[in-house]
Amino acid sequence: MRQPPPKRRLLTTLAIFLAGVLTGALALAGTAGYLAFARPATNPPAQACPAASPRLPIVVTAGASATQGALGADWVGTLRTQHPAYEFVNAGVNGSTSADLLARIPSITACSPAAVTILIGANDVRNGVPPTTYRTNLEGIVTKLAPSGARIALMSLPPLGEDLTGPMNRKLHEYNAVIRETATRFTLTYLPVNENMTAYLSEHPATRSPYDFSFPLALTAATQHYILGRSWDEIADRAGRQLLVDHIHLTNRAGTIVTALVSSWLST
Repeated sequence: MRQPPPKRRLLTTLAIFLAGVLTGALALAGTAGYLAFARPATNPPAQACPAASPRLPIVVTAGASATQGALGADWVGTLRTQHPAYEFVNAGVNGSTSADLLARIPSITACSPAAVTILIGANDVRNGVPPTTYRTNLEGIVTKLAPSGARIALMSLPPLGEDLTGPMNRKLHEYNAVIRETATRFTLTYLPVNENMTAYLSEHPATRSPYDFSFPLALTAATQHYILGRSWDEIADRAGRQLLVDHIHLTNRAGTIVTALVSSWLST
């Protein structure tokens, strides 16, 4: 049988090698993408709350990706370790807006929670949801939770990007004002997440890159964490950031700020 010329054999071998490398890279990226974006939170309401008689008082942490903790610090997991007297139910869902959380409130009240934390709104800001609509949704969330008798803490939104004077953070001020006013109106606890993170950034000056979140950036961060084993802090450090992995999601340093606020509230 006639053999192909050496050059053609070399090109064929190279093509097979490159195809294998590409397939492997896509598989790794797919794994990182699933772990960061597609897998459910640890102990979500659908899993935790059908139990008729919970052994421990239930704390539900309601929100979006910053609460789910798959892309960035898992501050809920840290609280779970620090407070074994509670069962923590993670009701964070990637990509959620205030409207999405409002629609999920029945699944939260089904848990008969003793306490609920609410950290929602970053996607409202990013998607251009008007502050008036956000206010209506947040008030609806609180009103629907009220019959459960749970203690409720509203958390201000972390910065969007570490340029505190940039347009995204100026826009964010309006939504955090809504959170403060809603907490006052309904006599709820207000946890100053944004204020504490802003203070941290002010005390640790650095070059503040403007807000520039993108899905490829988030996937790159997820790949570094889940495939290369880098911590969220290390990933942020490499990009010159301190509290935000990809301009949105929390480093471990930022997670510590959230954990301390919620832990103090639960202990009072």
